Amino acid sequence: MSLHLTGTAAEPELLALPWQVLLEEWPAEVTIALPRGISRHTVRFVRGSRAILAVKETSELAADREYALLFELQRRNAPCVEPIGVVSGRVDAHGEPLPGALVTRRLAYSLPYRAVMSHSSAQQLWPSLLDALVLLIVKLHLLGFAWNDCSLSNTLFRRDAGEFAAYLVDAETGQLHPSLSDGQRRYDLETASLNVMGEFMDLQAGGLVPEDLDIIEIGEQLTQYYEHLWMTLTEPVYVEGDDRTPIHTLVRTLNGLGFDVAELTADATTPGPGSRISIRAKVVDAGHHRRRILRLTGLDMEENQARRLLNDLDSYRLMQGYGDNEKAAARGWAAYVYDEVLRRIPAELASRLEDAELVHEVMQHRWYASERAGHDVGLAAATDDYVLTVLAHRPDDEAVSVDEELV
Repeated sequence: MSLHLTGTAAEPELLALPWQVLLEEWPAEVTIALPRGISRHTVRFVRGSRAILAVKETSELAADREYALLFELQRRNAPCVEPIGVVSGRVDAHGEPLPGALVTRRLAYSLPYRAVMSHSSAQQLWPSLLDALVLLIVKLHLLGFAWNDCSLSNTLFRRDAGEFAAYLVDAETGQLHPSLSDGQRRYDLETASLNVMGEFMDLQAGGLVPEDLDIIEIGEQLTQYYEHLWMTLTEPVYVEGDDRTPIHTLVRTLNGLGFDVAELTADATTPGPGSRISIRAKVVDAGHHRRRILRLTGLDMEENQARRLLNDLDSYRLMQGYGDNEKAAARGWAAYVYDEVLRRIPAELASRLEDAELVHEVMQHRWYASERAGHDVGLAAATDDYVLTVLAHRPDDEAVSVDEELV
């Protein structure tokens, strides 16, 4: 049996890894200590040619299947980790077979939920984690993906303008269908509710959430938010006569949630004058604001970051007299606001947050500082004060020591 490495990206460093031994025995000099969530499999991080890679030890069959699922989810723009390759044909020094491995690209600036909640300032972050997880489940369900093991543990979180964006990191139990039945969705939701309640009990036992937090209510909140969001995205609205306000409201609501509308279908329940028309929207993958700011500036970021920074861009356009020339305003904003903030961040602190989150926090800091001062304090002064009073004291998500590693 010979070692086989198949995948979508050239990562020559993978060939030099000690595949002849189990991952749990890999020496420290070939791995990188980063936080990882609770997993039934052994996971190690290694440095690739272009990014940090995660290697998960599992059966060859499971690795092949999960690789194919992640590849298809990526093709459909689902929020998930990027599959890099599958390793098969491993044997030890005595020729005995070893498990296969799945290799994925580590999601930059991402953290498992326990790492997010381990910071002393994170006691009130759990509602944002739940909201992000529910939105992820809904996005996957719209794509016809039944997760079958929804949980915080199988999710990675990135900061997103004071909130969080959630990404699927473990798809081994998942299944892709043309669409999901109510029963499939209900099973995922019940599984998520039970898993999350168990995970919050664990957080509670570790003193990471308040002791008086009602764990049962957590599960109920998750279910209620999912049902509200799913209904908003999929249920029809009704138009009476010539009133088109419900249609405009529906589109704005869906755009506000980050979804674009691919098409609208109408069914008249009673033909003729005074008809009542049912309007149903077909939504496409989330990322409405993300796509808009990418089109205008070439900057790629999370959805909430894009939404908040687009507001600042629109204000800049009006204040600078660009009128309706949105593209020219975007070029000016990117050069004299976005890039200017990043230029004023000291190099030793620049990695503590990704660029878009840094700029968002500076914009927010400027607003509060200006409100206190009674006048606009200016971009330079706000950035410098943010660096001194906030960023210098913020933990670095991308520089986690061995002592902080979660296994």
